Amino acid sequence: MADTDETSKAAAEDAVKSREQVERDVNALDPLLKGLGYTSDLHSLDAFKKQFAEYKKLSDETLTLAVENTNLKAQRLSFTTAQAAVDAFRKALDTMPPLARPADRSRVQALSAQAAADALTIQVIQARHIAESDDQAMTKMEDQMAIADRDARRALADLQPLVPKGGPALNEANTALNQLKTVNDQIVQLSRRNTNVRSLALALGQLHALRAKCEAALQTLSDSLSQHEFKATK
Repeated sequence: MADTDETSKAAAEDAVKSREQVERDVNALDPLLKGLGYTSDLHSLDAFKKQFAEYKKLSDETLTLAVENTNLKAQRLSFTTAQAAVDAFRKALDTMPPLARPADRSRVQALSAQAAADALTIQVIQARHIAESDDQAMTKMEDQMAIADRDARRALADLQPLVPKGGPALNEANTALNQLKTVNDQIVQLSRRNTNVRSLALALGQLHALRAKCEAALQTLSDSLSQHEFKATK
């Protein structure tokens, strides 16, 4: 999984160039074998071509997914925009207790801590969501984040009557929480595409298996060719 879109595109281009070189070599070998009348070797070459065609098709799908980098983009949003929203939310909450009436201060501290914990819960689940590949597991995480968002908003509503002078801070907290929800929705959408996770799964699974079949077909061809006796001509 590449660090940037540019690195992903460069790696994809290199992979395509390598495939194209293999195709050129195969196309050059085909008429040579036909000219020599090596029928069995041509069968081996045809077997390789078939495996390589399947490999090429799956490789294109894998590279297309990898270049999209949706998991990486979701991770960056979580580390930057979402983190900034959480920081702003907690900063606004930290100003609440001193503004509360002495009799309400403990209650305000508890509600502020609860709201901050809810925001942190959303952020923690984001990381798990980005790495997850199972749709049902992701849906469960999204439900958990929705509950945390609801509880944070409920805490802010409960704070309002307890902090008469906290209007500006509450506005800042609500703005930050809204920003967190907006970016979280974006993260979930990108994470649901799962292009990095899916491309990695393909690379380690089906693509790896097809590559092994291609290598086996080439080895068969190489072994067959080595059995021929090539005599030097004068």
